[in-house]
Order: sequence, then C-alpha cells, then structure tokens
Amino acid sequence: MSTVNSTNASTSDVFSALGASSKKSGSQADQIQDRFLTLLVTQLKNQDPLNPMDNAQMTSQLAQINTISGIEKLNSTVGQMLEIYDNGQAMQAAGMIGKYVLIDGNALPLREGATAGGVLLPEPADEVTVTILDAAGNTMQSQKLGPQQAGSMSFTWDGKKSDGTAAADGSYSFKVEALRGGKKIEADELQLGMVNAVVRSKDGFLLDLGPRGTVAFADVEQIL
Repeated sequence: MSTVNSTNASTSDVFSALGASSKKSGSQADQIQDRFLTLLVTQLKNQDPLNPMDNAQMTSQLAQINTISGIEKLNSTVGQMLEIYDNGQAMQAAGMIGKYVLIDGNALPLREGATAGGVLLPEPADEVTVTILDAAGNTMQSQKLGPQQAGSMSFTWDGKKSDGTAAADGSYSFKVEALRGGKKIEADELQLGMVNAVVRSKDGFLLDLGPRGTVAFADVEQIL
C-alpha cells in the first residue's frame, strides 16, 4: 500500500520560502506572485487527502499575496508620482529666478529712493498702518493703508520722510499695526527679496535671495 507523505505547509512556511527567494533575486511584484502560485500549486498536489487545505486557508493565502503585490505596485506608482512632482516643482522654482518675493521679516533696504515691503493679516482689518523706522528706531514715515482683506499685501515707500525730505539710501525697518472694530489684531511684517538662484536640498528646493539668505519655496508668502 502506498504511503502519502503530508506536506501541508503552513502559511508562514510558504511566505518564508517566498521571502528567501525574493532576497536572492530582488524580484518585482509579478515575480513574487509567480513564485507564490508555484508554491501553492505544489502544496495542493502534495497535500494529505485526509487533511486537505480548506477554502478559508487558501483564500487567506491568496489575499495575503495580493496585498504584498498591491503594496509593491503602489510603492512603484507613488515613486513615479513623486518624481513627476519633483520635476514640476523644479521647473516652477527655476521660473522664479529674477522675481521678487515677500518672506517673513521687517527689513526695508532703500535703494535710489525706492523700496517695498509687505503685510500678512490673519483676518480682515478696518485699518492698517505701516511705520517706517531708521536704524536708531526713529520714525521716518507712517502710511495708512486703509481697510484690507485677510492674507498678504504689499506696499511701497518712495524714500520720503514725514516732512517731505528724502531719506538717505540704506537699511531701514518697519512695523505694522492693524485694527478691527477698534481692537488690535496680529499682523506679520514681510520683507522683500529677489530670487538669484534655486538650490536643491534634501528637504526640497531653496530660493537664494542674496543678502536675505536662502528660504524654502514653501515659505514664500507672495510673488510680486
């Protein structure tokens, strides 16, 4: 009488063999699935007729291999999408070279009687006032910008003091006061910078603003 040898391997045995094979060849999702099916067919051929694999066990194994295959294919797709996004961001960042941007800060350098800055409002304001200061903190001029919506906005300074005389070129600063319903609301100063170059880093693209240093692309509040 012939003897039937039971080789009803467990799911862990199948995946152990599968993992060992994958390490050797560095297989892709389709290759992993082919190996799994080969192991499964071999297991079915050699199973003990008195103790066959039930449908639930087979379904469970198929579901697990489909999950592995799906994850690997998903990783590949995500990698392709990230590469496309990275290339698109590089083109967008490169297109900013030579343009002016507003970033966090209150520096206001005056060159040839002209300069500009910005304001970031978290909510609408009934009145926004910009006060321009010299290096010693003395007021050069105050500008009332009127009511403004939430978000970022820019302003210019023609280099004139409050008495109408011209201020010398140099480094100045400014502060912002915003009111709504007679109450003060928070407002952030934004300084101007010109994009000289784009630098790729491990965290994304950085914009080289010359004297203003480098800033992340995401830190730009407004492009002028």
